[in-house]
Amino acid sequence: IFIHELGHYLVARWCGLVVKVFSIGFGPPIWKREVNGVLYKIGWIPFGGYVALPQLDPTAMDTIQGSEDPDASSEATEPVETFPRVSAWKKILVSMAGATGNIILAFVIAWSVYLIGMPATTANEDTVLGYVSPESAAYTQGLRMGDRITSVNGTSVTQWSQFIQEAAMFEAVELDVVSAEGASRSISVETEEWKFGVRMVGGVDARRAVKVGKVTPGMSAQDAGVLKDDVITSFAGQSVLSRAHLISLVAASVDQATAMEVERIVDGDSVVQALTVTPAFDAAAQIPRIGIVFDEMSGAFDSDAKIHPRPMKQLKHHAAAIFRLLHDLVTPKTAGQAAKMVGGPVAIISYYVGMIKASLMLAVWFTGFLNVNLAIINLLPIPVLDGGHVIFSLVEMVTGKPLKARIVNTLVNVFGILIITVFALLSLRDVGRTEVGQKVQKLFQRETATNLVEEAVLPE
Repeated sequence: IFIHELGHYLVARWCGLVVKVFSIGFGPPIWKREVNGVLYKIGWIPFGGYVALPQLDPTAMDTIQGSEDPDASSEATEPVETFPRVSAWKKILVSMAGATGNIILAFVIAWSVYLIGMPATTANEDTVLGYVSPESAAYTQGLRMGDRITSVNGTSVTQWSQFIQEAAMFEAVELDVVSAEGASRSISVETEEWKFGVRMVGGVDARRAVKVGKVTPGMSAQDAGVLKDDVITSFAGQSVLSRAHLISLVAASVDQATAMEVERIVDGDSVVQALTVTPAFDAAAQIPRIGIVFDEMSGAFDSDAKIHPRPMKQLKHHAAAIFRLLHDLVTPKTAGQAAKMVGGPVAIISYYVGMIKASLMLAVWFTGFLNVNLAIINLLPIPVLDGGHVIFSLVEMVTGKPLKARIVNTLVNVFGILIITVFALLSLRDVGRTEVGQKVQKLFQRETATNLVEEAVLPE
């Protein structure tokens, strides 16, 4: 948001426009300072920001925000001051500058990810199922570990992330699947609602690396020579597709000496070590074990490998995901589900926390996605956003005169209030979808039910 507003600010100053306010956030300021006639501030409502440019938007932000001038009349509908007229092309430049700033930052981030690299995940590689819960509808319909999904409702998918995105829009999907042996088949399965309204095929997960986080003393894995950070690639002659897959293979080999292969970094090189372990039933844990604890933070990553996606490929991926969501929002068949997937600040922070825990560079990559998102959304022809001001300026270029200030103000005020309201509702919905929010909802529902029962049985 800061980079977006900075783009507007710098180009506005370069074009000679009057700048009244530079604000991050809306509402009353928690910090402000005036420098050379420009009020810089941070608002307490973190739903965006704005640069007050009276030559583009004469009084609307004062109406939404409340005037910074305590002597200003709240009934004024025309600007108190008059400013030199600005040509339409300058207005377009200023309006486009915010999105341009976001794209420039996204490009810098994309180059950083390309040069430094980000963790390789199975989602970057294929659509092989690393796990299918035996209790899931997917298993009942015939999906199995090792199957590769080739299309969702007729749309080809080659990466796990594409499979997730395609399945998220429908309450039921038709999957084209190729088994580990090469046999093709089609499977119909219903999706389930997951975190923050996203739908997905329940009970399935991608192929994931199985990395050892800790070796338990006195058990078979230690005796066999398993070390921390080993990646288990094969067990009992089968390629290990996920933690759950390994657990099932271990359970099937109790008290049997079993061959196992691990990948290990030795002197900077990855080598394969052939080991033999004997799974045993752990009475304390009540499960068969070989004596390892999984590395929880690296399960989604392909060992210590890194990928270096090209900058333009990253930007195209980001833009394609956003345009797909916008398309689904205006398509009657998918609009309802797409609306459920739209998240606000709470959802964004939640995703950030998860990514930072997993990998800092993954969070950096996500920041690039957010910048492309902000750029595209702001260029939509909604009057309060940059795209709306571009439309106003194009109308001025065609007619030879700007729209009346009252019309601009009315449109910007109405849509501004609507957008702020939408952000507030999204935040409330997102809070309700978190674990804490759900616990509060259950507590409230339980207390409400108790009160209703008491009202029904107690005499007046």
